Amino acid sequence: MKTQNKWINFITILGFLILLNIGGQYVYHRFDFTADKRFSLNDKTKSILQKNEKPIIITVFLDGELPPAFKRLQTAVKDLLSDYKAYSKSEIKVVFVDPIAGLNQADQDTVINNLYQQGIEATNISVKTESGLTQKLVFPMAMMESDGKQLPIKLFQNLEASAGYEDNFNRSIENLEYTFTSSIKKIVSGENPRIGFTESNGELSDAQLYDARFTLSSSYEVGRVDLNTIEKEGLDKLKLLIIAKPKKSFTETEKYKINYFVMNGGRVVWSIDQVNAELDSLRGRNGQMVFNNNLNLDDMLFMYGARINYNVIADRNCVDIPVSAGSVAGQSQMQLVPWLYYPILLPDTIHSVVKKLDGIKSEFPSTVDTIGVKNVKKSYILTTSSFNKVFNVPKLFTLQMVAEEPDPKTFQNPPQNVGLMLEGNFPSVFDGRPLPAGITKPFTVVGTSKPTKMIVIGDGDIFKNQIAGKDGSPFPLGFDRFTQRTYGNKALLLNIVDYFTDEDNLIALRNKEVKIRLLDKAKLKIEKTKWQFVNIVAPMLLLIFFAIFQHYYRKYKYAK
Repeated sequence: MKTQNKWINFITILGFLILLNIGGQYVYHRFDFTADKRFSLNDKTKSILQKNEKPIIITVFLDGELPPAFKRLQTAVKDLLSDYKAYSKSEIKVVFVDPIAGLNQADQDTVINNLYQQGIEATNISVKTESGLTQKLVFPMAMMESDGKQLPIKLFQNLEASAGYEDNFNRSIENLEYTFTSSIKKIVSGENPRIGFTESNGELSDAQLYDARFTLSSSYEVGRVDLNTIEKEGLDKLKLLIIAKPKKSFTETEKYKINYFVMNGGRVVWSIDQVNAELDSLRGRNGQMVFNNNLNLDDMLFMYGARINYNVIADRNCVDIPVSAGSVAGQSQMQLVPWLYYPILLPDTIHSVVKKLDGIKSEFPSTVDTIGVKNVKKSYILTTSSFNKVFNVPKLFTLQMVAEEPDPKTFQNPPQNVGLMLEGNFPSVFDGRPLPAGITKPFTVVGTSKPTKMIVIGDGDIFKNQIAGKDGSPFPLGFDRFTQRTYGNKALLLNIVDYFTDEDNLIALRNKEVKIRLLDKAKLKIEKTKWQFVNIVAPMLLLIFFAIFQHYYRKYKYAK
């Protein structure tokens, strides 16, 4: 009877294990017991993966001998993509490669150049070894392919940023899900929303917007928009309109077209200079008297719920600029000094558009206020530090102002708001008004817009890249050629465009936070011998103890 019960129990357990194994082939679930849920995919990601029907190939260029930090990034990518493969309805093939492994210098240069043409950029880093520092070439990128299309993916964020080394890697790991999910959606959907930079009112030139347009062109259709000539059909094809540093007054006809675009659900980014201050105008002269810019936009922004004030913000948290410090042997000597009127704007980390961004470089920014408008949600996204002072215009600016030591007492004020997000249903500026000249028939008759969004920034230079003086070549957006520092301007632009063109609001995936749990180096140094004993000697002693115990137990058992 006992033997029969044993066989029944054995068969029951075996059957349960078989059924459990069969069920595991059809049902997938991962138990995540980490406090920050670092191994759990967002529901938005799962939905996109389960709807996808196209096979995807992801080539990750992180393989071979890697520094520890990049090894950690590689492990995070492997863990994430294994979940993607499990949840995806279609096949996702993941390949890890070292593109220059085993190649001589000439072949390496060829491969590096070919990858660069495809958007895969190498990073040269210093690695500490026993013999000192050595240079290591790493490709912290991936290439996604589907249906004959390719999309390069940057895995390591903020390479030149001021944040700490470990912080940069942690940010990169936190952003991995957003990076891969948004890339999958772009490459699978095939949708390329149209983005227009206006050009009819003296806005930034093509050279000044080169990197902004080039960066966006990999995922969007980007071009210039002349508000004088564009018709209703052209506006209907646009998803986002960016008005970057206009200098000429807008006509009522141009404003009517912008208003129609907003009423139809179009998104607008206003990057506006309310004053005419320019650093180049201060060089080689006694100074510049700064006045208001008459752009004829105040009434329009007021109706939408925003006001850009006619002032200039100075901030002790600012960018350095080069000024002449005399000459030596006939050669002009330049010195970097803080320029209070180029504040480093601080992102409000509450809003996902600016979450985890570095400081944003600005030039002569103005404050932005909100106006009470029904059905419009308002939130500030960019502010100065608390060490600021606001100057009203007109005001005389000279380069000699760099020598002025700011009074700490007058530079202690509440942070000033420079960037504003508006979301909701906006009232029409032309509701009940006659058609302006040049509009033969009304584009629209609605009094309130469809749900839409806009951003108002009190600085026209936020999206302007610097240009080399020798050959006129553009520098990357956000990179300052004088201080060799990269600010978060490009990341801000990409976040805004993603947020404004993505109806699924995937940018919310950036809210994921992975806490760094590093060893306490000071404590480790003090207790090094102790933990070496615990991890090496203690297990061996425990093993010897069990061996002795087993020997005497067996001796006692069989002696009886």
